[in-house]
Amino acid sequence: MGITEGDYCEHMATYEIPSTPNFLYTTRHAPVLEISSGDTVSFEAPDALDGQFAEFRNGQAFPGFDGDRLYPLLGPVMVGGAEPGDVVEIELQEFSHKGWGWTATLEGMGLLAEDFPDSHLHRWELGEHTADFKGAADVPIRPFLGVLACSPDTDQPQEVMPPGHFGGNVDCRDLVAGTKVFLPVQTPGARLMFADPHAAQGDGEVCVSAIEAPLSGSAKITLHKNRSIPAPQFQTAGPLRPGIEDAGYYATMGIGPDMYGAAQDATRAMVEHISSTYGMDPLDAYLLSSVAVDLKISEAVDAPNWVVSAYLPLSIMKG
Repeated sequence: MGITEGDYCEHMATYEIPSTPNFLYTTRHAPVLEISSGDTVSFEAPDALDGQFAEFRNGQAFPGFDGDRLYPLLGPVMVGGAEPGDVVEIELQEFSHKGWGWTATLEGMGLLAEDFPDSHLHRWELGEHTADFKGAADVPIRPFLGVLACSPDTDQPQEVMPPGHFGGNVDCRDLVAGTKVFLPVQTPGARLMFADPHAAQGDGEVCVSAIEAPLSGSAKITLHKNRSIPAPQFQTAGPLRPGIEDAGYYATMGIGPDMYGAAQDATRAMVEHISSTYGMDPLDAYLLSSVAVDLKISEAVDAPNWVVSAYLPLSIMKG
């Protein structure tokens, strides 16, 4: 018989996570905060490069950056009573952005790294509900954290990319305010980590970055004893794309024996479609795809070929 939430929620409180970040997972990190089930945490999360692009303006040369400052992690936050075999629920309550963000292609990274081999940076000015992209599109603001983790059980430093069964850099665009995220506990205390805030992203984050943007926010933490799950799970508060899908979609397909290759083909076709239909430079079309186009597995049973589709919401396009 599992211990219920109420057994752990007699003295609910709100705490702020200290803003001094760590940059790697390891159980050697000293806890920055200790909380109980039912408590709420608030945070000020720096962007994925810890503010290094804050002074950049469009038209300037691509700036250098310190890769050792990639993915500043807030935490670890210890949850009282959490043990391996339990689940921590993170109920995301609210997010607010700081008015700016960035999207970049980085050399050797991204789904179409061979098509777009050079580093390139675009700065966004964020409105209350949308962000304009060069007068061609209005991208809806849907803030979330790309990294939510119960730290992996390792004392050896581990990079934030890639994600794992513990969570981490999952970059799931639907982990917005109102969503409940469930993470399997790996170590005593859970050692929660929060990072990688985004103002908007397409499913797939194809160019390797979303609208990377510093965010403030809060979340309620609940411990579920003796509940085992193999990997992160989540529950949304309502429809996934309210208002975004009202005008329909244009979609391109990739078909082949390799799912990754099919995703590349679908994305490549979408970049060509946006570029030719809206008169957009292919590089800009690639950036827009990363923040607004959704990759979906359309077919995974008709061997030997699988189908991945890329969906562009037509409501965001101005032309």
